[in-house]
Amino acid sequence: MTRQPRLGSQPSYRPCASLWIITGVANESAEVFLLPMPRRQEWPDGAIDVATLLGKGWRPRPFRQFILKVHSRCNLSCTYCYVYHMADNGWRNQPTVMSRETLAAAAGRIAEHSRDHGLPVVRVVLHGGEPLLAGKEYIGHLVGVFRDVMPPGSTAQFSIQTNAVLLDEGFLRTFAELDIRVGVSLDGASAVHDRRRVHANGRGSYDEVARGVRLLASPAYRRLFGGLLCTVDLEADPIETYEELLSFEPPAIDLLLPHGHWSGPPPQRVSRADVTPYADWLIAIFDRWYSASNPPDVRLFQEIVYLLLGGASNTESVGLTPSTLLVIETDGTMEQVDTLKSTYEGASVTGLNVVDHSLDVALQHPSIVARQLGLDALASTCGDCPVVMVCGGGYYPHRYRRGVGFRNPSVYCPDLLRLIQHIQDRLRSDLARLEDRRRT
Repeated sequence: MTRQPRLGSQPSYRPCASLWIITGVANESAEVFLLPMPRRQEWPDGAIDVATLLGKGWRPRPFRQFILKVHSRCNLSCTYCYVYHMADNGWRNQPTVMSRETLAAAAGRIAEHSRDHGLPVVRVVLHGGEPLLAGKEYIGHLVGVFRDVMPPGSTAQFSIQTNAVLLDEGFLRTFAELDIRVGVSLDGASAVHDRRRVHANGRGSYDEVARGVRLLASPAYRRLFGGLLCTVDLEADPIETYEELLSFEPPAIDLLLPHGHWSGPPPQRVSRADVTPYADWLIAIFDRWYSASNPPDVRLFQEIVYLLLGGASNTESVGLTPSTLLVIETDGTMEQVDTLKSTYEGASVTGLNVVDHSLDVALQHPSIVARQLGLDALASTCGDCPVVMVCGGGYYPHRYRRGVGFRNPSVYCPDLLRLIQHIQDRLRSDLARLEDRRRT
C-alpha cells in the first residue's frame, strides 16, 4: 500500500492489470492506492465495480463481528482443518501470537468503526489456531485494551472458540471475571471424535475435550457455555452423535458441513441431484430435535425455520443476510472469512492491515462487497430455485469452482434443497393442523 487515505476520503476499487487501483477524493484532491490483485481471474475478481454500486445508492453494511486470530498455532492437528490441512498455508508466515502493538491497533480500528457507524454492540471472537495457547494473562490484557478504547454507548462482547484441551478452572475463572462466553468443538462420541480431532502424533483428544466441556457445563461456569460445534461425519450415526452432544447439556449446537467445493468435494458428495447423504444425516437429527419438548438451539435448523417463516438469517451458512464479519490475523492483516482458506492459496487475502487502513476501506474491497450483494452474487441457476431465499446459495466458500470462482450454487445444493423442503413440509403440516383446530 503506498499511502493511507485521508480522513473523509471515499475509496473505491477498480481493476487494472495485476493491481486494484483504489481511488479516493478528499478535500477535492484525488489519491491513488495500490493493492496486489489476486492473480486468478475468477469471480468476483475484476467483476465488481464498487464505485458504480455506490453511485447507484448501494451502501455496505458495517462490520459487527470480528474474529481475532490471537494465536496462529494449534495443539491439535484435526484432519479436516481448513487452516492447516487444506489449500492455504499462510499460517506458516504468521507470527505465533498477535503482538500487543498489533492488538492495540486492531482494538483502535474496531472502536473507530463502532463510533463512526453508531454500533451499540460488536462481537469479538478470540480464535486461532488454539486461542488458549495465548494464555490467561494475554487474554485479560486483550479485554482490558478493548474496554479502554471502545467509545461511549458501544460495547464489545467477547467469546472464545476452543478445542477445550487446555480448558481448566484457571481459564474459566478468568473468563468468568472478563465475561467471555466459551464455544467448544466436539464431534460426537469418542470413536467418532478421535478419528478426526487428533494430536500431531495421531492420539485422540476426546477425553481431554470431554473433561473441559463437563467443567464448563458445571454450575459454577455454566453461564459462560456458548455451545458445541460439531462437524458432520457421515461415517457416524446421526442420532448417536446428537445424543452424545446432548449429554453435555449445551445451550446451543452448531452442526457444520465439512468444508469442500466443486473442485475439492466433501466426502461422499457426488454430482447427482438424487444423492443427498448430508441432508439424510441432518434430517434424522432434525426430526428428533423438532419433536422434542425442550431441545437446545440447533442453529442451522432454527435459521432455516426463521427464513421459511419470513425472517432473516443470523448466519452466512443460509439466507441472504449480508456478511458483516471481518477476520484479523496475528500480524494485523484484515482478511475475509477464514474458511475461504479451504479453496485456494490466498483466497481470504485483502492486502489491508489494521495499522495502515481503516475498516471502512475493507468494507469497499470487492471480495467483501461480493458477500453483501445477496441475490446479485448468486449463480443464474439459483434464481429459478424455489428455496433460494432460504438457501441463499449456500455458504460462500462451498460455491467455489476452479477457473470460475464463487458464482456457482453450493456444492451441497442437492442436500440443502432436500433439507429445506423437508423442514418446510413439517412446518406446513403443523400449521395446517393448527388451522384445522382453530376452525373446529
